[in-house]
Amino acid sequence: MKNTILSAIVMVFVMVSGNAQSKKTEAKFSTEQIVANYLALKNALAKDDSSGAGKAGKALYATFKSVNVKSISPKSKAAYLDIADDAKEHAEHIGANGGNIEHQREHFALLSKDINDLIKTFGAAKTLYQDSCPMYDGGKGAIWISETKEIKNPYYGSKMLTCGSMKKQL
Repeated sequence: MKNTILSAIVMVFVMVSGNAQSKKTEAKFSTEQIVANYLALKNALAKDDSSGAGKAGKALYATFKSVNVKSISPKSKAAYLDIADDAKEHAEHIGANGGNIEHQREHFALLSKDINDLIKTFGAAKTLYQDSCPMYDGGKGAIWISETKEIKNPYYGSKMLTCGSMKKQL
């Protein structure tokens, strides 16, 4: 009888500690790699490097495709999927259009809105800034996310590298 009770207690302890262990090793969703690939893309466009932007777009697309949506809380999953579906489309277009920097920049403007929404919803591992170019798209303007306060405009590159302003810290 004592052995049965002792065995039951040991089994409960093993199950509880095993469950706690699996929760510790369960991956949590992070925007870190998505943001890193986005920033590489932004920096390539600021340098007028269409080929580099294409590679970064492909890397960003692959990162979005590799996200384990099970690591996202059920409460936030719908928001992530909505943002990611649009962002993947824009990253894919940028990746497929190396050599057509104007087309890449058009998709980058839309992608930047998605990345901004992603950061608002899920946060970021480091300090980022939302910058704005009021002249892009015929004066409609566009935002981008940057890792520095220094303005390096991805929409005009070397033509107007410092055109724009920091709007806010994210």
